[in-house]
Amino acid sequence: MKQELAYIALVVKDYDEAIQFYTQKLHFDLVEDTQLSETKRWVLISPPGSKGCQLLLAKAANEEQAFRVGDQTGGRVFLFLRTDDFWRDYQDMQGNGIEFIREPVKEEWGTVAVFKDLYGNLWDLIGPI
Repeated sequence: MKQELAYIALVVKDYDEAIQFYTQKLHFDLVEDTQLSETKRWVLISPPGSKGCQLLLAKAANEEQAFRVGDQTGGRVFLFLRTDDFWRDYQDMQGNGIEFIREPVKEEWGTVAVFKDLYGNLWDLIGPI
């Protein structure tokens, strides 16, 4: 048997502002943007060079979902972005105005720092030692 995670839904306030943030500030690729209905789109983004799981940007459809935008995990780090060059991406992200809430730390398994996306979701940026 072979299985893999295909998508992770990330609840957002607005499709276009989320696409702009992820593609311009984090340099993610816009993989697909398909209109499904008047209010719903299928929007997939992916880190550059990634062949794995993609993020599905899902616009909040009601008050309960809107309440969870930016806090899908109760304040824990939600997503983990692995890079082949930590310092390149860290400096680029800082230059693009990304807010880091935990400065880089060298662990025995790599270098890590925590940043916020446009809605406040916490991400680990992880690179080699």
